[in-house]
Amino acid sequence: MSVGTGLVRPDVTTADAVLIAREHYGVDAEAMELGSNQDRNFVLIEPDGARSVLRVDNPVFGDGARDAQHQAIEAYRAAGVAVPAVLPGLDGALTQRWRGLAVRRSEFADGASLVDAGYLAPVVLAEFGALAAASVNALAGLDHPGLDRAQMWDLRVAHEQILALAPSIADSALRSRVRRSADEAAAALAVVAPGLPVQPIHGDLTDDNVIGRFGADARLHPQVVIDLGDIGLGWRVAELAVCVSSMLHHEPERPLRALDTVAAFHADAPLSRDEALAVWPLVVLRAGLLIASGWRQLEIDGDNDYAAERIAGEQAIFDAATAVPLVEVTEHVQARLGFARVAPPAAEALDAETSALRTLLPDLGGAVVVVDPGVEAEGLDSGRWSAPDAEERLVADAHAGGARAAVVPYGVFRLTRTVVDTADAAATWPVETEIHVAPGPSSRLTAPVSGELRLTDGGVRIVRGDGWDIEVRGSDIEPTRAGTVAQGESIGRLAASFDIRSLVVGVRRSEAPPAPTAPASARLVAPERVAAWRRLTADPAPLLGLVSHAQRDEAEDELRRRERIFAEAQERYYEHPPQIERGWRHHLIDTTGRSYIDMVNNVAGLGHGHPKIAAAANRQLKTLGTNSRFLFRDLAEYSERLIALMPLGSGLDTVLLVNSGSEAVDLAIRLAQAATGRRTVVALREAYHGWTMASDAVTTSAYDNPDALATRPDWVHVADVPNPFRGTHRGADSAARYLSDLADDLDRLDSEGREVAAFVCESVLGNAGGVLLPDGYLAGAYERVRARGGLCIADEVQVGFGRMGSTFWGFEQSGVIPDIVTIAKPMGNGFPIGGVITTKRIADALSREGQFFSSAGGSTLSCRIGLAVLDAMVEDDLQRNAQEVGARLAAGLRALADRHPLVGPVHGEGLYLGVELVRDRETMEPAAAEAAAICERMRELGVIVLTTSERSNVLKIKPPLCLSVESADHVIAMLDRVLSEGW
Repeated sequence: MSVGTGLVRPDVTTADAVLIAREHYGVDAEAMELGSNQDRNFVLIEPDGARSVLRVDNPVFGDGARDAQHQAIEAYRAAGVAVPAVLPGLDGALTQRWRGLAVRRSEFADGASLVDAGYLAPVVLAEFGALAAASVNALAGLDHPGLDRAQMWDLRVAHEQILALAPSIADSALRSRVRRSADEAAAALAVVAPGLPVQPIHGDLTDDNVIGRFGADARLHPQVVIDLGDIGLGWRVAELAVCVSSMLHHEPERPLRALDTVAAFHADAPLSRDEALAVWPLVVLRAGLLIASGWRQLEIDGDNDYAAERIAGEQAIFDAATAVPLVEVTEHVQARLGFARVAPPAAEALDAETSALRTLLPDLGGAVVVVDPGVEAEGLDSGRWSAPDAEERLVADAHAGGARAAVVPYGVFRLTRTVVDTADAAATWPVETEIHVAPGPSSRLTAPVSGELRLTDGGVRIVRGDGWDIEVRGSDIEPTRAGTVAQGESIGRLAASFDIRSLVVGVRRSEAPPAPTAPASARLVAPERVAAWRRLTADPAPLLGLVSHAQRDEAEDELRRRERIFAEAQERYYEHPPQIERGWRHHLIDTTGRSYIDMVNNVAGLGHGHPKIAAAANRQLKTLGTNSRFLFRDLAEYSERLIALMPLGSGLDTVLLVNSGSEAVDLAIRLAQAATGRRTVVALREAYHGWTMASDAVTTSAYDNPDALATRPDWVHVADVPNPFRGTHRGADSAARYLSDLADDLDRLDSEGREVAAFVCESVLGNAGGVLLPDGYLAGAYERVRARGGLCIADEVQVGFGRMGSTFWGFEQSGVIPDIVTIAKPMGNGFPIGGVITTKRIADALSREGQFFSSAGGSTLSCRIGLAVLDAMVEDDLQRNAQEVGARLAAGLRALADRHPLVGPVHGEGLYLGVELVRDRETMEPAAAEAAAICERMRELGVIVLTTSERSNVLKIKPPLCLSVESADHVIAMLDRVLSEGW
């Protein structure tokens, strides 16, 4: 192997490839060149469409290497690793000779290369890791002299190759970066290199050398290994490093996602500690070698389009590989694989009389209070966390309460640092502790541990000599000396001040990478980086006589806990759900302080954490808690307010309150049956109305119950759903045809002696994703049902209560007045309230069957909260917001269809919308798998959106009505990004 020279491809044309195919394989075919840095590859296409691959090797490679590749193919196949077979020539030999060049022909692997696949989902990243593990496991026993060959892509010589090739990098800044990162990686690697196992490896198992095939989830999955041209002996872990490096350019701004690949490899081919320490240095060296080699290849083979096209991707790989400090990423690898961290320093024995902070501030008198800036902190309710000075207020409140020092602890995810409407999580986890001392005179600072005292910019550092340092900094520190210091000895003074004085105390490993320093505040890292920084730092609390409050993301633990005690039928969202413990307005916040735009919680119509609702509930709980059988003012007040929301002259004058939408629909059916003396209820196909016996009986959605249509009780008749987009009849003028069908149904029921008691229908097809009924359908349906003595029930549980924007109720979109209206979800803004509004005549019919009563429906608490919700809806002007923001959101979503064929119709009105995803706009084939995968990716980007409809291909959009323009625009931008980059 010549160091730093590069290789020029053989001079072979497509015409030559056609000739080779005919002369050596007896195949008449067209040839199309495929890319390669050093060889020539062609796809041969025969008249019947059959395809194969012709490879002309660079003459630098000998027959021994080719024979080794052939044996490797057999080893792969024996282990179940899919790989194309080499096809013999006319003479039966696998290797043919043409003008002195070695030629081989192999099977064509159907599928697609993953190199241009864009975003790769976690499952795909893991599958690459598993494939790399399968590769090393399959090749482990292979022994062939052709494997022991010198080549530039052997990562054992990567540093040497980079230094030799670097002069070809014309960009001087990039050249310096490549050299510097390569030197750092080589130094880290040198420590563990002697312990790294060597074996046969593929050597180039990348997204460019693996063929993918689409799975049931509409994602491209790695399936077939190709191009064994770099197979040889190498470090076993290098197989993983090469694979990982090729994952990085798929989302280069998030390099730590490639840890999924590392973990999957480790699960099937366990790494030693030395190998784990080598993973990322090898990734960096591979990335640097790609850069240097690419520039060199263009220098010596300027018309190599393949090499030119790869430059941008290789730059992205290098940028991603070096985006996070090497020391940190190495700790991420160790943490992900479960290797123990370096033990943090133990606190030296403290005197029994020593109290909080006295090891550092021995003269401190008075109370020490630990303030809570965390996600679940009570002091941050009602959006107080979002104020720019939220932390200062917490500290000030502690001092106002008599604290001499307020501590903001290490390792508590800070809600106060949460950022909304962003694709990336904010830095919320502090790697240091803050101490805010009340105004006062100068006081001593003493060493909490023994060590070597050094002066720093803004403070002091105590080097313990065991790999751990303790840093104390702050603008009010007055250091007095440097040198050896014992625990309890003076290290300086805290200056006198009329203002609060702030100190920052950190415990960190000596090799921890530097971070931006603010004199009076702790350094913070984003949630995805916590795993490493928990290992690179330690909580100062034990050294300061404090209790540790450090947190970690416990979402996986909480998920396992739920799975132990929940039934299979209890649904949850997402493959890897975040643990949500806070909401504010239209944002949800998980326990790491990561915010999400909530596009699905129509129950919280006002938005999460509304202070007036909380205040109303709190006041009522402190005064009275009883039921509607007692006389109290709020029951009548609330009922009158609800009646007043009905259209003028509707005649709807009676309210019955329950706990949920399911109960409301259940009660509405009972009322209709009692008032008419009949049993039959007509419901629409694909509808959801609830889970009680009666509301479930009229729920016909196969999404919620695959056997729904076959298992309806005899008193339910299912009519066709009037979906003008994908129903039996389509188009804006389809109402007449649906009404004709409904009339036929009603005639048939009459002939069977099954007179109709009620017709129940969502005023807008919410379960279908907000599909508006065809003009005239609901009016015509009501007319036909009433003509036969039946009653009309409008299910407004999802679509009513101001969500339409242009109207308060969904049925107003159709210009009709129902006989019975069911309402629920947003009535209590998260508190369970449901109701039925009807006429007194219909309601009184229920008395023939006995008394009606609901323990919590119409209770003092329910009524008080319900009234507060109605007040807040007016004060916050939410119906107008639903109309204006909803129109902007719908327009933005419809505009996406101009750029993305997957986007079909956008349904709905106001803030009840549905984005239908289709694989073909003519056939309307549902893109259900794509929709589910898109929801997962949207969650990664900070948007909570989920699927609905019978086919699960509609993105349902029903956020709190306070959704802002900024958040709506961000949702559109993120969906555009996902549709562009992949899912």
